[in-house]
Amino acid sequence: MAQDYIEQCYYADSLFSSEQYFDAITEYKRLLFFDKAEEYTYQSNFNIGLSYKYGGKYDEAIKYLKFAELSAYSDSQRVNSILQSIRVNILRRTTNNALVLLNDLRRDFPINVDSSTIAYWRGWSYIIADDWENASLEFGKIENDHPLKKISDKVEDDKYSVTFATLISYILPGSGQIYTGNYLSGALSLGWNILWGYLTINAFLTDRALEGILIGGLLWTRFYRGNFQNAEKFAIEKNIEISNKAYKYLKNNYRGIKP
Repeated sequence: MAQDYIEQCYYADSLFSSEQYFDAITEYKRLLFFDKAEEYTYQSNFNIGLSYKYGGKYDEAIKYLKFAELSAYSDSQRVNSILQSIRVNILRRTTNNALVLLNDLRRDFPINVDSSTIAYWRGWSYIIADDWENASLEFGKIENDHPLKKISDKVEDDKYSVTFATLISYILPGSGQIYTGNYLSGALSLGWNILWGYLTINAFLTDRALEGILIGGLLWTRFYRGNFQNAEKFAIEKNIEISNKAYKYLKNNYRGIKP
């Protein structure tokens, strides 16, 4: 019977190694069912968790990695399970969960986990959460010229200030769009606001108060409001483009460990 378990484990491992994750999950679960001595419980749960992770089934991955943690035989195995859970939480953008697990990991296993590891995965948590400023701070704890710190700094520098784009549009219509590189939209916004502003003021100056109220209340107000709303929208869209470009670069070019 023991030989059967060894062969079953070997078969499941071979499927896992060849990236046949769906079949590997089935075989590991079969092994878990028959392994009454629980000799392969940790390995099976851990690899099932990883298989679900690689298949994009993050909730299932978290569940089986937790099973692996509970069935671990050593602190090293527990740490490995928790680190993988952290990485899955990073991928599914449950950032707070990842950060809490990192804090607990550092507290519970101070000998097994160094501060650089904690900072590294905290940095990745912030990257995936689109918080490049805090990501830079975390990677800076590892080394001042860490490549991920440089990338985080560049993204943060390249991003547009949504608040600034909106504020200057209140002051000068169209300036927020121009700030974000949408020159035609900015010029049109400025032109329309000047036009309707002029018509509104001229109507009041020539004793056409009702016409002034209609023009100012309906047309000028509409274009003025649309001006700063567009500035905010353009700044957000530009920032998403900048972040997505950085994510693509990290996916294709960064050679360090990724979540």
